[in-house]
Amino acid sequence: MTRSLLFTAFLLSSCFLAAQAPPAPDKAVYVEKYKDPVLKEMDEANDKAREAAEEETAGIQKKHKDDKKAKNEAERRFLMDFSKVAKPKGPEAFRQAWHHPPVAQYLTGTCWAFSMTSFMESEVFRLTGRKVKLSEMHTVYYEYLERARDWVRTRGATHLGEGSEADALQRIWADYGIVPLEAYPGVLAEDGRHDHSKLYERIENYLHFVKEKGYWDEAETLAVIRVYLDEFLGRPPAMFDYDRGSWTPKTFMNDYLRIDPTAYVSVMSTMRSPFWTQAELDAPDNWRRAADYYNLPLDDFMGLLKKAVAGGYSACIGGDVSESGYYGFEDVAVVPSYDIPPGLIDQSARELRIVNDTTQDDHGIHLVGHARVGRHDWYLIKDSGRSARWGAHEGYYMYREDYIKLKMLTLTFHRDVLKDLLPKFVPAAAGEREAGER
Repeated sequence: MTRSLLFTAFLLSSCFLAAQAPPAPDKAVYVEKYKDPVLKEMDEANDKAREAAEEETAGIQKKHKDDKKAKNEAERRFLMDFSKVAKPKGPEAFRQAWHHPPVAQYLTGTCWAFSMTSFMESEVFRLTGRKVKLSEMHTVYYEYLERARDWVRTRGATHLGEGSEADALQRIWADYGIVPLEAYPGVLAEDGRHDHSKLYERIENYLHFVKEKGYWDEAETLAVIRVYLDEFLGRPPAMFDYDRGSWTPKTFMNDYLRIDPTAYVSVMSTMRSPFWTQAELDAPDNWRRAADYYNLPLDDFMGLLKKAVAGGYSACIGGDVSESGYYGFEDVAVVPSYDIPPGLIDQSARELRIVNDTTQDDHGIHLVGHARVGRHDWYLIKDSGRSARWGAHEGYYMYREDYIKLKMLTLTFHRDVLKDLLPKFVPAAAGEREAGER
């Protein structure tokens, strides 16, 4: 083969091999994103319009808020003219049961615990002569816990709130005991003021979450609630030292205070249930649906109160505090004649206000004294609420008898106060007893 033929063959074979080789791989690169000028212009116009609309909305909402604030600041409350009310000069005018000075509940809905704790302190003194300041928050801690437990057991049907009834303290003490204030203040804020706003918000939100998700695990739910309670109130002590002794909450209650929380009864006066029977207090804060309230006719209801104070007892009472004759700057609660003259207050007048919700279960307080001024009986009220700190006698109100007769729903006493009336009562039905014991 000639040299030229060999060269030609080489070229042909090279071209064939080149034709069989894979193409060079593609490469990726970053390039600046193209912004379509028309769409960009339209987006910018929409953004400006949105900002203008939001600014206009904010301005309108601010105006509404400012107008509402100005209206509230300028708003006047409809009140009775108290200038003609012949009232006691002050707490010193009353024959009083022993009690500790008033304490404030601050930003909490726990008046029931403050009033009933004060009442029990007076009972400890009456029965033993001991003056012991007890912890309100020890009871509140476990009440929150028990309410969460009931929420799980009723699958979210339990009424939520910070409020409760006087008998809640009796039930909590029976299960958990009680401690002195120095062993458990139940407030971690440096200023020492109770504020349950965030605590209750967390509890409520979590319990609604439990219901929404159907997480009905009681142990898990209570563990979470305890975390919140411990964070805001602190963990109650299992053991503590007091007056040269070491105690548990139960031994302190039983052996030191020598108090029996089951020895106290609550009475009401309502036509919703037969008189001289035990029945349920129809109020949201009676979330346990307790049906062991002694229901008395109004005259017996008021007569029992007079008998109690005459015998040196105090009472825990609860009812409505929203009337025009109720004013902290005057330290008094009375029923104005333009509402109803005192002589016309009877069972029906009282019931009308219960039925139309102008009498509600607003507040729990401790009745600690009695005085007679002119034709009226007056009662000294130890009050943990803020309005009791507006007047001349910090922490006290003076209730005229007509206010209690018309507006107070319940009275709680030692059972000895009621012993003469107990034979008149028809025993509660089995179903009612079970509801009250649930």
